[in-house]
Amino acid sequence: MEAHQIHFPVHGTAAAASSARRRLAIGIRDWDASLDQELLETAELVAAELLANAVRHAGHGPISAGARLYDERLLIEVTDASSQAPQAGLPDGEEEGGRGLFIVAALADRHGIDLLPSGKRCWAEFKVSGPEQPSRCLPPQRS
Repeated sequence: MEAHQIHFPVHGTAAAASSARRRLAIGIRDWDASLDQELLETAELVAAELLANAVRHAGHGPISAGARLYDERLLIEVTDASSQAPQAGLPDGEEEGGRGLFIVAALADRHGIDLLPSGKRCWAEFKVSGPEQPSRCLPPQRS
């Protein structure tokens, strides 16, 4: 599978996070890598959660978003300037936020947080199956 990559800065606003999510989704679709629709929608949802977390908790510093397709893996990553690692968990039913990392964990094949000298990188990875091959129908065998 051919390697692809997209990476760009994101302003620390909710509108910019929404725009970045769309930009990532369009960029991934433009790779024409035969990714199935369910994977594309799941990756977009995970990107939205990671971007929303970065803007909400670290919007004061630089944020960047990116995606890579390599070795049958799709990686979504968001970096920000906060060194505080987010905590996964389920909030009370009345709370409006706090479910982002729980959603990421439920949807991604792997995910993690890497502390960096100038902040952190939150990422999620999905296994990508190769393009489906048409099945060959063999004529019935005579006995």
